[in-house]
Amino acid sequence: QVTVVESGGGLVRPGGSLRLSCAASAPDFSLYRLYWYRQTPGKQRERVAYMSSGGATDYADSVNGRFTISRDNTEKMGYLQMNSLKPEDTAMYYCNIWKVDSDIWGQGTQVTVSS
Repeated sequence: QVTVVESGGGLVRPGGSLRLSCAASAPDFSLYRLYWYRQTPGKQRERVAYMSSGGATDYADSVNGRFTISRDNTEKMGYLQMNSLKPEDTAMYYCNIWKVDSDIWGQGTQVTVSS
């Protein structure tokens, strides 16, 4: 059974940085698309960043230029580097990997941006 586990969340001051990690158990991780989503209570889950199996990327307008998605297929890891964090970035962040017939979500890691 394929799983993903997020880590790296925490409390950070505005303007600070965090790096989220996503550890996947999929032996064919390189074939998966990689997504990062976030959600706050009472709001719809928002797609933050995407990376294709080939390395193409896309970002939500709200994070473009501040967040960077990356992956290490050898280590079966996904990452989200978050810089210049703002209070409105506070949310539970989820890693999602997807390919046909396989859509895997982690349990999330909390990011809180507050002074």
